Amino acid sequence: MTTGDLSTLLVWAAATAFTIALIAYAADLARIADSTQRRAAAKTESRAAVAAGGGSVAVAEAPPAAPQGSAKAEGIARSTTYLGLALLFAGIVLRGIAAGRWPTANMYEFTIVGVLVAVSVLAVVQQRRVIAFLGVLVMGIAVLALVLALNAFYIQADAVQPALHSYWLVIHVGVAIIATGIFTVAFAASALQILADVRASGPKPVDAPRAWTDGMRRAVVGQRFGWVDQVPSPRDLEALAFRLNALGFVLWTFTLIGGAIWAEHAWGRYWGWDPKEVGTFVAWVVYAAYLHARTTRGWSGRRAAYFVFVGYAVVLANFTVVNLVFSGKHSYSGL
Repeated sequence: MTTGDLSTLLVWAAATAFTIALIAYAADLARIADSTQRRAAAKTESRAAVAAGGGSVAVAEAPPAAPQGSAKAEGIARSTTYLGLALLFAGIVLRGIAAGRWPTANMYEFTIVGVLVAVSVLAVVQQRRVIAFLGVLVMGIAVLALVLALNAFYIQADAVQPALHSYWLVIHVGVAIIATGIFTVAFAASALQILADVRASGPKPVDAPRAWTDGMRRAVVGQRFGWVDQVPSPRDLEALAFRLNALGFVLWTFTLIGGAIWAEHAWGRYWGWDPKEVGTFVAWVVYAAYLHARTTRGWSGRRAAYFVFVGYAVVLANFTVVNLVFSGKHSYSGL
């Protein structure tokens, strides 16, 4: 077995560990949801019993206890997350050894390193408090990305073109990968923020105009989404997403500037309207608009979260659609 083969095997092992973590987070989330529904049912029965006995319903009201998750599932999720990170890190190191270079030169390597960053950020965020939904969403993205990388983006470890023999391969591409991983966790936090905000706002007024989101709203404010009451408040989730996006934006700005400097060294011009350059700039504009609207225009809540969704979608499209559909100087070979 070659070093490259061992690297691939370790990446598969990491994907397996992350899948177990995903299942554990899902089990923890299911346990919280079940606990919430049981509490709601018990509360309803208690109110009905007091009312039937002629007593005051207010007597049956008590401060609700926080929904309980599964400590065992949380422990499995944490341990398999750390195990997957160790396996993936080892696989990336061996990939670099097999190729004889820094392992960020193609879509396969970009994806596996990006997953390493995203899951590492998730592990840091989950240190103080385990948020099962964040674990489910980020781990789901991580597993999907690894499987896609191994089955669709994989190419043999080899040397790169002479133009890529530069320290900018480490700086420019490495910073872009870190930013993408941070944006992934920020996207998950914004998705949870939307759910928490909708649930906190309660049922829609009867006289309010109809909207295509009414069905989703009714589901979120119902008992099945009672687990949302266990997560941090929408304001806290928005603050978390903002901090992550601000850090990611700084790194993305450096990616844009570093790319221009490298382009001048390699191709003799700072900017050439290459599809990849345009996609990177569009993502930068979206996140810049988000930060500007959030800090100076008072945009908060769901409107700010929608900006995050658009920005993350542009980042993903810049990595997939631009790389695979459009031809340019950044097109990846071997796909």
